[in-house]
This record gives sequence, structure tokens and C-alpha cells, in this order.
Amino acid sequence: MSGRLVLFRDVDDLISALPPGRVLTDPDVTASYARDRTFLQAGAVRAVVLAESRDDVVTTMKWATANGVPVVPRGAGTGLAGGAVAGDGSIVLSLARMTRIVELSPADEIAVVQPGVITADLDRAARAHGLMYAPDPSSYEISTIGGNLATNAGGLRCVKYGVTRDSALGLEVVLADGQVVNTGRRTMKGVTGYDLTGLFVGSEGTLGIITEATVRLRRAPAKPPITVAAEFTSLRDAASAVAAIIAAGCQPSMLELIDRNTLVAIDDWRHIGLEPTTQGMLLAQSDAADGEAAADRMAALCEDHGATFAARSTTPEEADELIAVRRMAYQAKERLGECLTEDVCVPRSKLPEMIAEIEAVGQRHGLMICTVAHAGDGNLHPVFIFERGLPEPPPHVWAAADEIFRAALRLGGTLTGEHGVGLLKKRWLELESGPVVASLQTGIKRVFDPHNILNPGKAI
Repeated sequence: MSGRLVLFRDVDDLISALPPGRVLTDPDVTASYARDRTFLQAGAVRAVVLAESRDDVVTTMKWATANGVPVVPRGAGTGLAGGAVAGDGSIVLSLARMTRIVELSPADEIAVVQPGVITADLDRAARAHGLMYAPDPSSYEISTIGGNLATNAGGLRCVKYGVTRDSALGLEVVLADGQVVNTGRRTMKGVTGYDLTGLFVGSEGTLGIITEATVRLRRAPAKPPITVAAEFTSLRDAASAVAAIIAAGCQPSMLELIDRNTLVAIDDWRHIGLEPTTQGMLLAQSDAADGEAAADRMAALCEDHGATFAARSTTPEEADELIAVRRMAYQAKERLGECLTEDVCVPRSKLPEMIAEIEAVGQRHGLMICTVAHAGDGNLHPVFIFERGLPEPPPHVWAAADEIFRAALRLGGTLTGEHGVGLLKKRWLELESGPVVASLQTGIKRVFDPHNILNPGKAI
């Protein structure tokens, strides 16, 4: 590659430059750091750096740039698009040990955190002060803030509170050559210069390594949220209920759709008492001051749109039990076989059409597709189940995925709502971006990473 250094000096220089115990080189150990939660096979990495400070990251990036060695940043490895899968000869830079909540300011409603902080741990720390950290991915108990920032993760509460970018105020970032930059601010407003914070969020580690983040906290609800569970004999009816709930101004804090294939997988595992006629379940939640009234309204709208059953929680424990059903979804599907997990997003008005497209694709290709959706955002997660042990999905699975991606784009949507492009979606990227945008993105990458050592081959 033009301008790229390829000296590949011995990794002993890096080991010497870092504190003892920071670098792993045993191939059996390093292999476990080289992949994420996808089926993608990783290459043979040169070493794993277990960073514990910004200085560790700076040292690693200076060494990598001087020697032309690719660096793959990693958090908890919960990604579903191949963004943390390492290639041959690369260094894996793990930020999982950088777990400090540096500051939590109730007065300013912000927190300053290192990238290895677990999402749920930050939320729990905020709630001790009557606050909360709003982004709420399903993996919140195991995923890290750094990983959430890298993919602009959304989650169950994004229908009301937005995605990770909406909570990111400022970042400390180590660039490819080891320089440290600070972007953004501690204030709720600020338009000085270009929005570099927004640029780094969702960039999948291809522009810099986030070593600290200033994030927005919000007031926690005064009362526990109320959850509505509604069952439908038609998934399209459930999608129509979603549109009605949004149109009625109910302002749900959560609006999740689960199809029958997913419900069967959960029922086989955890015995939730699934009815034989249920084709879909809608879980809606309100954390508003008038949550009971809002929940009653949402339940009534579900019944108006064909729900065979709709009820709301009467205790916080019941609400938690209902939401737990949604959080079980991915683990339940993993029990069925290997998973190709996607996350197309369409305008909310097109949700019924997109659901119909997914169902039709599954029938055409004889595939089991398990779908859940952050329905209030039009963000669907169709998961293609295929035989365990195969190196990659069979051709008919890729063909089905191709049809679903093209359908999402045809309906005015996008290839990925929150998981990122990683490696899995690169083959479809130009269908959405087009040549001009692709050229601009490549140019941005070149400015920040001229030797292409930061997570090469990902995202763009």
C-alpha cells in the first residue's frame, strides 16, 4: 500500500517499552483475543496488548506506526459484525482493563469514563445519584462503553433517548501515530469547529483509539417503568400497533418486537409459556410520570390492532421479567446453530413491509430467520441460523441476506442501525454509500491514518 511502512520489527521492542505483563504472545492465548462474537475466523496475531492507561495506548500506536504493524482495537469482544476480528500479523489492542469511572458529576449530569467500563456498571453508578446512562444495548451487562462508542450502539431505550452518539459529549483519542487529541466538551451545547466527536463515534476503531469519554447522564425516572406485553397472531399486526403507538404520542421508553421463531427458541430454553397461535410479541414500556396511563393506552392500541392478549406489569419485578424475555433473544438463537446477525433499519412507516420481506425471504430460501426489532426506531435484527461448524454461511444464506439488505435500501433504509459494518457488511457498502461518499470516507480515513494501520479492512 502506498506510503505504508512494512518493517515488522520484532515485538520484543514493544514488550520492552511497556510495563511488565502488558503484552501476550502465547498463540493459544492471543487467539482468544483475535475474534468477536461472529463466526468469522481470525488470523494469527503477533501479540495482544492489555492496555491499562492512555500511555500504554500511545506507546503501542507509536511502535505500530514506526513498524507498519496493523492494530485491531478491542473491548469485550461482543461485536456482531466482525469489527474486532484480527488479521494475520496484527496487534490486538485490548482496552478491557481500562475500567475507571474517572468522574461522575451529578451537578453537570455527566460522567468521564475509560473505554473498558461495562455499560451497566456506569448506569448503576449513575443511579446512585438519581441519574442514569441512557444507551441500553441488549449486551449492556457485558459490553463496554468503548465498544458502544465504536459502533454507535443503540439498544432497548433508544426509541426515547437516542443512540450512543446522542450521549457522547467529548472524547480523548489516541491517533495512529500516538498523538493525543481531545474532542468535544463537557457542556450540553457547543459548535466550535467540526464535530470530531460525532465522527469518531461509529468509526469502528478505524480513525483512532478512544481512551476516555465524557458522556451525558439523564435524570432517572421518578417511578419504576411500566411494561406492556402484547401477543399477536400476525407479525404485521404487531408492526401496525407500533405505528399506532408512535402516532398516538405515547412516547414509549422501549418498544421491542419479537417474532415467533425467536419466541420458540426462548420458550424451548426458558419455558415462558408460549401460546401456539402467537406469531409475535410486542413489549412496550413507559417511564413517564403518567406511566400507568400511557401503558394502558398502549395496551388498548395493541388490542385495537389485533392483539389477542395485552397486559401491563403491576410490579417492578413483573416489568423486569418481561424485559428479560427480550434480553434472552440472542443467547436463545445461538443455541440453535451458527448465527449470521444483521441489523437493517428502515423508516418506521415501512416496518410492516420490511417484516413481510424478511418472512418472504425465509420462505423462498427455506431458512430459519429469527427476528427481533427495536420497533420504535425501525431497526430490525434478522438472524440467519445455519449449520454449526461451517467456516461461513452457505451460499443460500448469503443470497437471503443480500435480498434483505436490498429490500431495506429500497424502502429508504440502511444496512446497519447499530452493529456497524465491520467485515460482514462490506460487500454491500457501496449499494448504500455510492462512489462519491465512498471516496470522501476513504479520504477521511487517509487524513487520520495515512499508513492504514488502524483496524484495516473494516467499516469503509
